[in-house]
Amino acid sequence: MTIKTSSTIEDYLGLIYITERDGDAITGTRLAELLAVSAPTVTNTLKRMVRDGLITMDANHCPHLTPRGDQLARTVMRRHMLAEWMLIRMLSWSKVHHEAHGFEHTISDEVENALLLDLNQPETCPHGNPLPGHEAAVSAWVPLTELKAGDNVTIRRIHELAEDIPELLAFLEEKRIEPGQEVKVVEVLPFNQTVTLDVLNNSVTLGFATAKQIFAEV
Repeated sequence: MTIKTSSTIEDYLGLIYITERDGDAITGTRLAELLAVSAPTVTNTLKRMVRDGLITMDANHCPHLTPRGDQLARTVMRRHMLAEWMLIRMLSWSKVHHEAHGFEHTISDEVENALLLDLNQPETCPHGNPLPGHEAAVSAWVPLTELKAGDNVTIRRIHELAEDIPELLAFLEEKRIEPGQEVKVVEVLPFNQTVTLDVLNNSVTLGFATAKQIFAEV
């Protein structure tokens, strides 16, 4: 049976889960930035989450999921990604992430199971991020910043943190930098912090901040 929590708490759980999955820790300051709330709001919310047994706080004041918190976070993330697959039948690729936030908090166990069957047990979301438990499916893909000029690769994944920037997703969709698209690396300039791609005979230059959130299969 699914444990009920508020949508606000589920948003926090999702961000902490993504960060821990990637082997990092997240600060309260970063949570405030990503959630567009004040630092005191984050502090008070994290205190409630500690009280409810969802997280612990380390010596650097970074939150970490408890087993209960991890279970809830995985449910939220899985339902969000399934909602994206449901919505992509009706909306453009760049819009489904934002709209899925309205569904992830309301999907029941029964609907989740039905979607998994209908979608043939997907391992990733439409943006290429792994459903919880399927991290191995994306482990071989590398950020564009780790490629070199002349590499011919296939775009496979746009990281969740990049998904939270609607303008960026719209730009990537317009430039056809999306999962499944073959591209050629034209230039990587570490001193200039840029990666230039050839996408369908069009040149597209990305800053490292964006390029490191885009993963490709070599």
